[in-house]
Amino acid sequence: MLDSPLEAPANAPMVSLRDLSVTFSGGRKPVHAVSGVNLDVGRGEVVALIGESGSGKSVTLRTLLRLHPARRTVIGGQVRVAGRDVLALSHSELMDYRGKVASMIFQEPLLAMDPVYSVGAQIIEAIRRHEPVTVAQARERALELFERVRIPSPERRLLAYPHELSGGMRQRAMIALALACRPQLLLADEPTTALDATVQIQILLLLRELQRDLGLSVLFVTHDIGAAVEVADRIAVMYAGRIVEEGTARELIRAPRHPYTIALLKSRAHGAMTRGTRLVTIGGAPPDLSALPPGCSFAERCSLATQTCRVSQPSVITIAPGHRASCFHTDVTASSTPALPT
Repeated sequence: MLDSPLEAPANAPMVSLRDLSVTFSGGRKPVHAVSGVNLDVGRGEVVALIGESGSGKSVTLRTLLRLHPARRTVIGGQVRVAGRDVLALSHSELMDYRGKVASMIFQEPLLAMDPVYSVGAQIIEAIRRHEPVTVAQARERALELFERVRIPSPERRLLAYPHELSGGMRQRAMIALALACRPQLLLADEPTTALDATVQIQILLLLRELQRDLGLSVLFVTHDIGAAVEVADRIAVMYAGRIVEEGTARELIRAPRHPYTIALLKSRAHGAMTRGTRLVTIGGAPPDLSALPPGCSFAERCSLATQTCRVSQPSVITIAPGHRASCFHTDVTASSTPALPT
């Protein structure tokens, strides 16, 4: 059985990733989806991972639950959650760990939930897997969870199948399922991507409220920097499997120092734009993860790139306490970056 979560040192981070690498085989060449990631998530802290599609955000998230196919995946480095070495867990320990210590809100609940069972039955099953309670007790907990995530007519919705719920209701049910066994760590994989703007805001506010009420640690994956600012205490920017900048949400928005972070901020729509203004785009495309360049992966798309950038990996520069960037040109970006609208 899994050790008690209370045995982890109180001052230890909830999540500690050290030199994490994830490589997928099975194709013509190995794909280096994550390379040398170092990241901490404190207890009760919300950290957002942002970046373009294919940057390694979801791969990092799923590694925390060891959801990648074991035969085709090589994971290196260290992954610790609540003081435990996740990569060393046996199969039975992993089954106890998933849902009870760390739980995930998947991007598309219609695919994540079993279509042949009602939503309530799936939540009841999850609760009874981890706790010695009766069906009636588990059902009562499921009903409380539905009320907490503000699903209307919760008793009727417990009997509904996933396809019978709207997108927003399915996402709320997915959140209830993720919280069913009172996890310490909540992993949210782009939970608002498939929703319309109004429902997105509702889900983001709900997640932030639940996080504060329950004292959860949250690792939130998104490509929407606006959503990250809405919910996160800190933001880590990923590009081509690496974290290129990390800092508090306030610091990263006000004083970004990596050219990729600056490009992401410039390319978003904001309230100061006038009608007819063209969005700024990031030229080029991310590198092939099966043939990463020897230097900075962003060099071919960066206006500041030099020959040094193309042949050498930049070291991590500390900009301010808690604010770091991996770039040779942080002095240039500091002096030339215009004020960005928030």
